[in-house]
Amino acid sequence: MLHIGDTLVSLDILERQFVCDLAMCKGACCVDGDAGAPLEEDELPALHRVLPVVWDDLAPQAQAVIREQGVACVDEEGDTVTSIVNGKDCVFTCYDSSGTCKCAIEKAWNEGRADFCKPISCHLYPVRVKSFETYKAVNYNRRRICAAAEALGKKGRTPLYRFLRDALIRKFGKDWYEELELCAGEWMKQAKHP
Repeated sequence: MLHIGDTLVSLDILERQFVCDLAMCKGACCVDGDAGAPLEEDELPALHRVLPVVWDDLAPQAQAVIREQGVACVDEEGDTVTSIVNGKDCVFTCYDSSGTCKCAIEKAWNEGRADFCKPISCHLYPVRVKSFETYKAVNYNRRRICAAAEALGKKGRTPLYRFLRDALIRKFGKDWYEELELCAGEWMKQAKHP
């Protein structure tokens, strides 16, 4: 583990190689799981603000869930998460012509129609951040659905922290990320020359 500011960072973040491969996984992380995307407190207003912008991109079933219970709910662990459709799809999913699941919020962001990219937990995936009383744990949530992403990362020799550069800076700031890069460089030197 690395200690950076008030975070403890798993060495997997430095050592694992990873690049999302949507052509292979078809966006499985947006539909595979028992709950929606974890949300931070300040993200609920952003979801409500962007909802009218993405409404027509959402499936009728997702619109029905949002009308009935809202954009978010509390899961079994007491965390606020995005609502889901039929026990799997996040309500903000949409599908392209190849059947790939995508985020309607991110689509609107990329098209310049929204001022919110997507929940930070989605942006950071497959990294998960868990807050404790005095620190935050930053861990790689390794799952079978990302096997193709690991293979693509190895092919390009792209460490997970580099693939998630923008998301990590969004969450922790540029200074934190620069310190992570320094630690990664030192860690790799030590790994090569024990």
